Amino acid sequence: MTTSDHSVSGRFHTPVDHPTAVAAETARFVATVKNADLATPVPTCPGWTLADLVKHTGSVQRWFSAVLRARVQERPRTREVDLRLPDQESGYAEWLDESATVAADTFAATDPNLPMWAWGADQHARFWARRMLFETLLHRADAEIALGLRPAIDRSVAVDGIDEFLANLPLATSFAPKVANLRGPDKTIAFRTTDGDDAWLVRLRPDDFGLDMTRPTADTADATVRGTAADLLLLVYGRLPHASETFTHEGDEHLLAHWFANSAF
Repeated sequence: MTTSDHSVSGRFHTPVDHPTAVAAETARFVATVKNADLATPVPTCPGWTLADLVKHTGSVQRWFSAVLRARVQERPRTREVDLRLPDQESGYAEWLDESATVAADTFAATDPNLPMWAWGADQHARFWARRMLFETLLHRADAEIALGLRPAIDRSVAVDGIDEFLANLPLATSFAPKVANLRGPDKTIAFRTTDGDDAWLVRLRPDDFGLDMTRPTADTADATVRGTAADLLLLVYGRLPHASETFTHEGDEHLLAHWFANSAF
């Protein structure tokens, strides 16, 4: 399975090989937790420990792989899958590594352009490889944050991740109900990278919201947030607060507060 050089939202950026990136992110995750205390709390996932984080990530990889192998054409009625989870947490790191192998084998046997059901905007098999990448990357970052480390994220991957998040967010209400509150009287929010010229414009309308294909300029949006691509990715996923000194923003602060209070994924 390979990837294209553009996202479903129509925004062009540096190509990301999602299957290869899933393998690389999982390897980093495994290295991070291999000798760590799995009882360590994860502040960015309240109530979870590192063990919960590893179990969740490996389970997601195996479930997504099962969905791909089944070539599903409608929403699955169950998330049950044979996890092969070890009895002892001491085996979790190796199990997560094996989960990535399951995913890699599935990607290799799957045409990324195969039409199939997906909960997001892109109704093709490639949706699941891209989604798996950012599930894995964000939870790898969660693990690093829990251990007092600062996550490093490849810039091109971060740009792709911001795009993927914003394109799919309007369709996430089934598991993120607050997203339905993201409406407004034709208000716009821009996200702009400070380590490149990437930019996204989100338009909130009375009945819905979504990415606007208009490239935002300095005075286009009602509110603008600026930061590096990596930090913006952590921001949209709620791993960094928008009030952090890491970001600069201007415009309607109430609009930004409304967005971040309701865009949790």
